[in-house]
Amino acid sequence: MDFILPPTLPAGGIPWEKVLPPLIPRLNGTYGQYKWSPKLLIPDPDNNSSAEVNCDDSGFTVQVDVKDFNPEDLMVKVIGDFVEVQGKHEEKKKDGPGFTTRQFSRRYRIPKGVNSMALESAVSPDGILIISAPMLQTENSSVLT
Repeated sequence: MDFILPPTLPAGGIPWEKVLPPLIPRLNGTYGQYKWSPKLLIPDPDNNSSAEVNCDDSGFTVQVDVKDFNPEDLMVKVIGDFVEVQGKHEEKKKDGPGFTTRQFSRRYRIPKGVNSMALESAVSPDGILIISAPMLQTENSSVLT
């Protein structure tokens, strides 16, 4: 089956509600005790990614919204060409036994030319995790004085 994509995407992004249902007709209806619909696979337009990634001449930065986590709940590590961010928060339920757990894991590719050995991370007072790393200094770059 050939898929032909338009040269540009519509202003609102991919119209998932039109694309997914014909591709996944068997998921409509009931499967065992669960009710399934292709709408479950459609990204929620109101829940945009809570991360912003930038890479320019000054360096590489990732900003992740971690308002629901304490700094000690977060772990940032470099694995190969990726920076991985993990968060896990547990709290005892107020109304009875048990725990409530909230967790996430995200990976971001570190672009070529970024000094991953100088990667730093910090949480702002607004609850934004900021991960940054400078570009590698090359032989051709000169320092202006």
